[in-house]
Amino acid sequence: MEWLSAFAAEIFTTKFLFALASIVVIDIVLAGDNAIVIALAARNLPPALQKKAIIWGTVGAIVVRTLMTLAVVWLLKVPGLMLVGGLALLWIAYRLLTAEEDEHGSGSANTSFVAAIKTIVIADAVMGVDNVLAVAGAAHGSFLLVVLGLLISVPIMVWGSRLILRLMERYPAIIYIGAGVLVVTSVKMVMGEPLVKPWFQAHVWVQWLLYPLALVAILGGARAVMANRGKGRQPESNAA
Repeated sequence: MEWLSAFAAEIFTTKFLFALASIVVIDIVLAGDNAIVIALAARNLPPALQKKAIIWGTVGAIVVRTLMTLAVVWLLKVPGLMLVGGLALLWIAYRLLTAEEDEHGSGSANTSFVAAIKTIVIADAVMGVDNVLAVAGAAHGSFLLVVLGLLISVPIMVWGSRLILRLMERYPAIIYIGAGVLVVTSVKMVMGEPLVKPWFQAHVWVQWLLYPLALVAILGGARAVMANRGKGRQPESNAA
């Protein structure tokens, strides 16, 4: 029972509890982005598939995050990772906004379900860098704390995405707010890339300009695309 005593001794320390509290806060703040992605990706699926998308999307996200946690030291050495990830997240935000509802039966619904899972996993892999680095830093080398951090993030993503999905159904404008959060996250990732971070720090005014430009480009562009689609459908509905 020596291992049990050592385990208890590690848990019931101020340092451990403080680190655990830090990880909980990190998960609440950063897992919110993941919940938004899951809700956005699942919103156009039939109700029967939405819950499955949330569960399997979360499972896939946790698997990806676990692998990233194991490879965190190697990831830190990859040049341009945050830059590429940030740009990829911008595209994901745009695609989530311009995704169309499925209206073509179960075969197409299944295809949309798979596409939603892929989007969730890819987006989490892109955004998970910040989360993994933050949790790994707060854990101070404790494998137990890293595992607890991953476990804590599961209910946050599942319940958070369900709540956001309900709000989106009731208040469609929240879809754009959620996408805006992803855009802000992507800009932060780009500016946090070590290759370009010194330049952004030397030109602070660019940082303040980049946020509104990215928001207008993605949200405004997606809005225009959806408006054009609506106009293109009007003659068909009138003819019918």
